Amino acid sequence: MVEPRLWYNRPAVDWEEALPIGNGSLGAMVFSGIERERLQLNADTLWSGQPREWDNPKALEILPEVRRLIFDGRYDEADRAVRGMQGVFNQSYLPMADLHIEVAETGDVDDYRRELDLGRAVVSATYTESGNRVGRSVLASFPDDVIAYRIAGEDLRLKLSLTSPLRHEAVATGNGIVLTGRAPSHVEPSYRDVEPAVIYEDGRGMRFETRVAVVTDGRIDKEAAALVISRASEAVLYIAATTSYTNYKRDPADTDVDLGTVTKARLDAAVGKGFDRVLADHIEDHSTLYNRVALDLGGVDRSGQPTDERVAANDHTDTNLISTLFQYGRYLLIACSRAGSQAANLQGIWNQHIRAPWSSNWTININTEMNYWPAEVTNLSECHEPLFDLIEGLSENGRATAKTNYGCSGWVSHHNADIWRQTGPVGDFGNGQPKWANWPMSSGWLCQHLWEHYAFTQDAGFLRDRAWPLMRGATEFYLDWLIEGPDGDLVTAPSTSPENGFTTAEGQSAETSAAATMDLAIISDLFRNCIRTCELLQMDESLKSRVDIALDRLRTPEVGRHGQLQEWWQDWDDPEDEHRHVSHLFGLHPGNQISKETVQLFSAARRSLELRGDGGTGWSMAWKVNFWARLLDGDHALKMIRVMLNLVSGEGARIKGGGVYANLFDAHPPFQIDGNFGVAAGIAEMLLQSHLGRIDLLPALPTSWPVGEVTGLCARGGYVVDIRWASGKLVEARVLSRFGLPVDIGFDGMVRRVDVGQGETMTIRADTA
Repeated sequence: MVEPRLWYNRPAVDWEEALPIGNGSLGAMVFSGIERERLQLNADTLWSGQPREWDNPKALEILPEVRRLIFDGRYDEADRAVRGMQGVFNQSYLPMADLHIEVAETGDVDDYRRELDLGRAVVSATYTESGNRVGRSVLASFPDDVIAYRIAGEDLRLKLSLTSPLRHEAVATGNGIVLTGRAPSHVEPSYRDVEPAVIYEDGRGMRFETRVAVVTDGRIDKEAAALVISRASEAVLYIAATTSYTNYKRDPADTDVDLGTVTKARLDAAVGKGFDRVLADHIEDHSTLYNRVALDLGGVDRSGQPTDERVAANDHTDTNLISTLFQYGRYLLIACSRAGSQAANLQGIWNQHIRAPWSSNWTININTEMNYWPAEVTNLSECHEPLFDLIEGLSENGRATAKTNYGCSGWVSHHNADIWRQTGPVGDFGNGQPKWANWPMSSGWLCQHLWEHYAFTQDAGFLRDRAWPLMRGATEFYLDWLIEGPDGDLVTAPSTSPENGFTTAEGQSAETSAAATMDLAIISDLFRNCIRTCELLQMDESLKSRVDIALDRLRTPEVGRHGQLQEWWQDWDDPEDEHRHVSHLFGLHPGNQISKETVQLFSAARRSLELRGDGGTGWSMAWKVNFWARLLDGDHALKMIRVMLNLVSGEGARIKGGGVYANLFDAHPPFQIDGNFGVAAGIAEMLLQSHLGRIDLLPALPTSWPVGEVTGLCARGGYVVDIRWASGKLVEARVLSRFGLPVDIGFDGMVRRVDVGQGETMTIRADTA
């Protein structure tokens, strides 16, 4: 098995060619330039703004009129009216600093190589310069909460400096540099043409600090705010960073956090350990998570070719590139979502722009949820924790939004969130499009992750103490939010389908109607999980009864005139629509209401996907990988992976032409990390499924993956599964049962019952099944 790594024979020029490292809270993009090295630094809590009011009391007054217009069929008027229910735009995730390393008097360079070793989580660069062999290594340590950078060679002469795109001041000390700064009090979203777009106010905004300590056998001199190292054979740089953020309720400008004390303590501890020990502890920590899963898809070994050249070639025999893409997704989740960190945002943790695309926030009408699809199935359950922290904060603020905006109990969140846990609809009180701003469904979708964590881990304490209060609150909101439609069933109104619009038979082009298919699929999923939870915990019987009644009355999906699953409550689907969002297939994935056991809906979902086409943005292609896997069509799922492995240069054109950049970051474009996580989950879904109450082995195996092996994937019910196959058929599977629960195993058209004790492993061989 070839160990997955990304490597290149030249330094990075663009940000999208640099290589990412991270420890959940602190991240860097490493360029590995020869004459000028750059580490672009991020800290997960560095955001613009502060807690504020985003709820809109007028929304509740407008709601009856919006509903009247919808049920009268005046959808374009409903579009205009519903805008009055919007609130403020959310804030932006910000870049912190750049560490620059200038290398003096570089001569001829040969044998250059830079790489990211996924298994060790180390970026390295090596080259020969005028006969002098130079080596660099850089890592982001979770145990020590620092970035450590080592360069070794002969007679090294380096100049170090720290800068920031934010307001800042840098000072050189005897053996380090300290950069302090303050974030803007407000940043407009990148898609808003408003001036001023970035606002600084005296005494407002988050404070931050980046500190570098240098250990070297050479001489250190100060030059203004820079350090100059000379006559060195080695230099080790330790980087620590922090902000004045304490929690989402408190203004970071009013906190008394001593930033210098925090960063200095981290650096002192790391310097005291030394680079070798920091590196060893880092590798042990990372490998404990990363090494749980291995994937070998056979094929021709192309690992001797630079990664960007492999992507450009898109050689169908290069299956190792696909297994690398899979492991890269797992690597990125480890790097940007660890215990105590913020949840992975739209760019994970890596962002160089003050006005990042879509504010680099949490877009929770698909993208944030997609970030965490691989967490459980690829054996990274601990990395799910930051999302649960985010949900808890949203639930607290979302109670006020539910009451103020809608007069409902429980809690609600919409399509965007920021570090202040904004839960209201964005739009600047009428300047947002309803198809993305007026979507009160993310709370239901987020709760699916709580249930899934229980389903995989069987952690009853988590379900009772942490998940259920959040699920119950979301359920209470939707019980109040649902209303009786014209046919007597329960529907949502107003309702949109992210981020799409429709044209009625009468020619109205609009975005707002009732009972969009995704709304009802999310509510159905939440309600069913609510009922299961009440039964498991033997509690809240009165709520369970209400949910049972509501679920029975909930409007059901419809099949339209093109044989498609309808996206809307009327048959308005345009067969020419190739929109990147395919939200109405939520019941197929990540839900489980649509499967081969629901024959008509299964066929209709497939027809919808055929009509929508194989194009789209990077993350949309990743979702389609998962859809086709659930449709049990491995060849089409693989086709989507191949389509996704389209090399995009620079930031590219927005929205159209998705693929991946040279560093395998997902190209929306521009960069969004959700596609990396989505495709990793999709590859796992092709090899193992467990959403129907059994474990299905190789349910969507492509014909061009005839031989392979995967170890360590997880299935619902607390199972760890290893699978080996040849000639496109199962050879052997090993199923470890963590809790001793019996389960059905499906493979090669058969189903076999497995009853194995807790902590024991059952081996299934196809020739003896």
